[in-house]
Amino acid sequence: MATMRRETKTIALGSEPEESVQKRVTQRKRPDSGRFCLQVDRQTKQSYTTYEAAEAAGMAIKRDYPVLQVAVYDGLDSVNKIIELPKGANP
Repeated sequence: MATMRRETKTIALGSEPEESVQKRVTQRKRPDSGRFCLQVDRQTKQSYTTYEAAEAAGMAIKRDYPVLQVAVYDGLDSVNKIIELPKGANP
């Protein structure tokens, strides 16, 4: 039994894409708008320009859901600080 080979087709690539085309923002890479990222159970949720703003948002989440791990990640220094409720604080 003989097999027949199909014709091959050559596709020429055009020149480089236009500069006006912007890259799509996906779940894998989000644009950073701040240095400090709020992380809930090791997932980045929001970024803030100041540590105090990120800590206040994290503390509000921690009060409502004390079981979750909430942290603030400093993108420049590569430091994670876990937010904990003060001792004796009732949720």
